[in-house]
Amino acid sequence: MRFLGKTIVVTGASGIAAASARRLANEGARVFVLSRDPDQCEELVTNLEGDGHKWVAVDLTDQPATDAALKEVDVVHGLFGVAGGSGRRFGDGPLHELTTEAWQATTDLNDLPTVNAAVAVLNLMLASKTRGSIVLTSSVLATSPSPQLFATHAYAASKGGITALVRAAAAYYAPAGIRFNAIAPGLVDTPMADRAANDPAIRSYIAAKQPLMGDLLDPADIAAAAAFLLSDDACMITGQTIAVDGGWSVTET
Repeated sequence: MRFLGKTIVVTGASGIAAASARRLANEGARVFVLSRDPDQCEELVTNLEGDGHKWVAVDLTDQPATDAALKEVDVVHGLFGVAGGSGRRFGDGPLHELTTEAWQATTDLNDLPTVNAAVAVLNLMLASKTRGSIVLTSSVLATSPSPQLFATHAYAASKGGITALVRAAAAYYAPAGIRFNAIAPGLVDTPMADRAANDPAIRSYIAAKQPLMGDLLDPADIAAAAAFLLSDDACMITGQTIAVDGGWSVTET
């Protein structure tokens, strides 16, 4: 019960976010879910272990709306920023094929929710002088590209930016006792990965590329890493990006 008496904000309400909300609640946290879809939020929070959980349906690309969503919270001890997604529907792909609109839409989808949630939670921590942990979500594609099957360059750049943000923010806020870290998942079995999960060539590739699993990763494995980084067990860890990728980043395939 590492999170008894603590409030943790989670952005997103499906996939990794949902698994993480469940893990944190099971360890005693009061979980505050922020996501766009009210039905997903309500279903997730209603079924969490324990009491005191809350949710707000909010467009996390809107900073004033994100700030307002947390207006009833006085103290926050942690944030796991997960909300984001693939930009393929906007036209994300190889750099020479990208339009300005595709680039902007993809980076907005991934970076604005991350930054807006971090700003809102950070201001609460600073105002209450709370030592806390902010964990953001990068991607293995930011540092270990797969050019044939995952040539989504705007997405990779947006996730690389999160890694850089974590490093800079960790240095700046360490004197206040606020830690910043990131998780860089491999390919995880979430709704975002449906295209990959239904492509035989990708499934064969992933079986070798993520040898510790031999398949897409379980969202619960990412949730376990997030819970560690958010907890006092990681109280001396900041500025790090941890790859939870089943071996992707150390495999030649």
